[in-house]
Amino acid sequence: MANTMDVAIPGTGDDAPPEPDRKRWIALAVVLTAGFMDLLDVTIVNVAIPAIQDELGASYASVQWIAAAYALSFAVVLITGGRLGDIFGRRRLFVIGMAGFTFASLLCGVATGPGMLIGARAFQGLMAAIMVPQILAIAHVSFPPSERGKVFGMYGAVAGMAAISGPIVGGLLIQGDVFGWGWRPIFLVNIPVGILGIVATLMFVRESKAPHALKLDLVGVGLVTSGLLMLVYPLVQGRELGWPWWTFALMIGSLPVFGVFVGYEHRKTRRDGSPLVELGLFRARSFSVGMVVLLLFQGCMAAFFLTWSLYQQLGLGWSPLHAGLAGVPFSLGVSVAAGLSIQFLVPRLGRNVLSLGALVLAGGLVAYAWAVDHFGIGISAWQMLIPLVVMGLGMGLLLPPLADTVLSGVAPKDAGSASGVLNAVNQLGNAIGIAVVGVVFFGLMTAQSGPAAAKAVPDLRRDLAAAGIVGPDQDFLVKAFRTCVHDRADEQDPAVVPASCDDSKLRSLPQPLQDRVRTAVDKAGATAGATDFARSFQRNLYGVAGGLGLVFVLILALPKRVENVHEGVHVG
Repeated sequence: MANTMDVAIPGTGDDAPPEPDRKRWIALAVVLTAGFMDLLDVTIVNVAIPAIQDELGASYASVQWIAAAYALSFAVVLITGGRLGDIFGRRRLFVIGMAGFTFASLLCGVATGPGMLIGARAFQGLMAAIMVPQILAIAHVSFPPSERGKVFGMYGAVAGMAAISGPIVGGLLIQGDVFGWGWRPIFLVNIPVGILGIVATLMFVRESKAPHALKLDLVGVGLVTSGLLMLVYPLVQGRELGWPWWTFALMIGSLPVFGVFVGYEHRKTRRDGSPLVELGLFRARSFSVGMVVLLLFQGCMAAFFLTWSLYQQLGLGWSPLHAGLAGVPFSLGVSVAAGLSIQFLVPRLGRNVLSLGALVLAGGLVAYAWAVDHFGIGISAWQMLIPLVVMGLGMGLLLPPLADTVLSGVAPKDAGSASGVLNAVNQLGNAIGIAVVGVVFFGLMTAQSGPAAAKAVPDLRRDLAAAGIVGPDQDFLVKAFRTCVHDRADEQDPAVVPASCDDSKLRSLPQPLQDRVRTAVDKAGATAGATDFARSFQRNLYGVAGGLGLVFVLILALPKRVENVHEGVHVG
C-alpha cells in the first residue's frame, strides 16, 4: 500500500473546453480504470514479495529494490510527465504511458531473475509517471466546474477500492496459482486491461493541451535523479556489501548534488520560468513544513507495510490470501475515518485533526506491538483486528486533510506545480522508507536471533532427549543450532544455507536417529525463525510509532486552519 495518496490540482481553467465533452463519462471510466490499475499494482506487490523471493531466490536487498524501484522512478519523472502532457497532448501521453505500463507489466510477469524484475519495476514506475498525471488533467478539461466535485469524489472512491482490494486480489491470484504461474499473474493481469484501455482511450477520450505549457527541465530531472540514487542505493545495498567506504561517500556526496540542483532551479526560474520544482513554493510555511511531514509520514508507512508482509508470510507462515484478508480491517478503518475527517472534523478542528490522527495511528502501532509480544508466534488475525482498526482510523484522520493543509498557503496559480511536488515527495518518502527499513529491520533480525534461538532451545532439548540424544552430544547439537540460527539471520541472501547449518555431522548416526534429530532441529528452527521475525517486527513497530511521534511534533508548526485552496483538490 505504498502509494497511499495522489493529489491532483489542474490548472486555473484557461484550458477548459467551451462546452462539456459529450463522451466525458465514458472517458472518465477509461482513465479511472488506468488509475485503479496503477494503485492496485502498488498495493498488490507487498503481498507477493515473499512468493517472489522464494521463486527467484532474491536477496533481502533485491526485495527492497522490487518495492523501491517503482516508487523512485515514479517520483523523479512525475512532474515531467505532467509537463509532457501539457505540451504534447494529454491523451497522447496517456496512451503512451498506458502502453508502456502494460509492456512493463509483461516484463515483470516473465522476469527470470531479481535483476530483470527490478529493472521492469523501474520501467513500470517511469511509465506510470507519464500516465497518472494525465488522469485528472483529462478529467479537468472534460468536465465543467459544476461536475468536478463529483469526478474527484469518484477518483477517491477508486483509490480506496484499490487499496482494499489489492492485497486480497494478490492473495487470490497467488494462492490460486493460475496456470501454475505463482505470483506472475499479479502483473500479467494488467495486459488485457491495458490493451482494452488503450483502445477505449483512442475511441472516447478527447485530446487536449495547455495553451501556455512550461518547458521541460531535463537537467533538473538528471540532477535530482542522481542525488536520490546516491542516497538510496547505498542504503539498500550497504548491508549486503558489508558497508564499504564508498557507500558512505555516496550518501555524503548526495548533499552537494542536491545543492547544485537547488542552485540550478534558481537559475532556471530566472532564465525561462520553467523549473522542475518551483522553489518559491517553499516560502509558505505550510508547504515547506508540510513536505517534511509528508516525507517522514510516507517513509514510516512504507517501512510498516513492507515488514508487515514479511512478518505475516515468512514469520507466521500465513498464505498470501490470509495475509491480504488480515489487512481488510486496516483499510476499512482508513475509509471510514477519511470520510469523517474531511466532512465533519476538519471544519471544526482544523490542524488538530492531523495531530489526533498521528496520535491514534501511533497508539495503534504500539497496541499492535503489544499484541505481537503477548500472543507470540501463535497470534491470529482476530487478535490483530483492534490494533489494525485503530491504525486505519488514525491514518484516515491524518492523510486526507494533510494535502489541503500543505497547500493552504499556495497561490492558485501555483497549485498545479505544488501538487506535482507533493506527489513526488509522497513517492520519495516511500522509496526512502523502504531503503531505511531494510537497514533497521534486517539488522534487528540478526540482533534478535540469539534470544529467538534461546526460546526454541528447551523444546529442542526435550525432543533430542526423546530421540535418545543426551549429555555432551545434546550440548554439541544445541550449540550448533544456536550458531546456525544466528548465521542464517545474518545471511544477506535468504536462499543461501550457511556452512554452520550443514547437517553432515548427523551422518554418523543411524538413519532412524538421523531422521528424528533432523525433525527436532527443523522444528526448533521454524520456531526460532518465527520468533525472530516477531521480535524484530515488534521493535520495528515501536520505531515507526516513534516516527509518528516526530510527525506529531512537526504538525504543530503547520497552520492551525485547513483550507481548500483550489476547486478540484482531491485527496485519495
